[in-house]
Order: sequence, then C-alpha cells, then structure tokens
Amino acid sequence: MMTGSNQFLAEARSAGVKMMAGTDVPTTGTFFGFSLHDELALLVETYGMTPMEALASATAIPAAFMGMDAEAGTIEAGKWADLVLLDADPLADIRNTRRIDTVIADGRLYDRATRERLLSEIEAVVAATGAGSGS
Repeated sequence: MMTGSNQFLAEARSAGVKMMAGTDVPTTGTFFGFSLHDELALLVETYGMTPMEALASATAIPAAFMGMDAEAGTIEAGKWADLVLLDADPLADIRNTRRIDTVIADGRLYDRATRERLLSEIEAVVAATGAGSGS
C-alpha cells in the first residue's frame, strides 16, 4: 500500500514530471553516496520507474537541471569522464549499482583494492570520532 507521499510521487511520475534522485545528507547514519543506492532501488521498486529512468534521475536529469548537460550527465565524447564501472547490469536489477568494480573520478582510477583501502580508512575515522553514531 502506498502512503500519501508515495502516491503523489507515483502520480507525478505518471504525469511526466522529471524526478531527480538525491538525499538530504547529513542525517544520522546516512553517508554521501551510499544512500543513493537505496534511493535508486526505491524509485524502481516503489514508484515504478524502470532501472534506466532511475539511473537518469541520478545522472542526465540533474545535469540538465543545472544547465550542465553539455559537460556531464551522459557518457559522450567531450564530456567529463567521472564513471562508476559495475560488475553486474543495473538494468537487469537496479540493486546492482552496489556492485562497484572501478571508479574513475577527476582523471584518477580507483580499482576495487584501492577503494576498499580508502573505505577502511574512512570507517576507522568514523569509529574513532563517533561520527554517524548520533552523538
């Protein structure tokens, strides 16, 4: 059963309203990037978007909204090449956005081992400072 806000968003989508994925971080226990995976799944599983529509809500639509669609939002020659490479197809299952193999950001390549090392360092800082614990 849909709540009032869920129904409103589903009806807006059906009416052709373009929606952008996004979260209101910081909230306790929510970290930049990680919560986007949950939101993409919610857009597909609750609001009826196709996986491609959900991906566009986090890429092409925000770029166009910000007037940056000539530089970002889609994979095309001449555009910025910040990419997330997955080891499974997100069009087959939107939850596959979590299956990150490699990230290319600002011209730097972050393979799985590098990302896991960086995430471990971040987790250690969070644990040491109590960040994200609500304190």
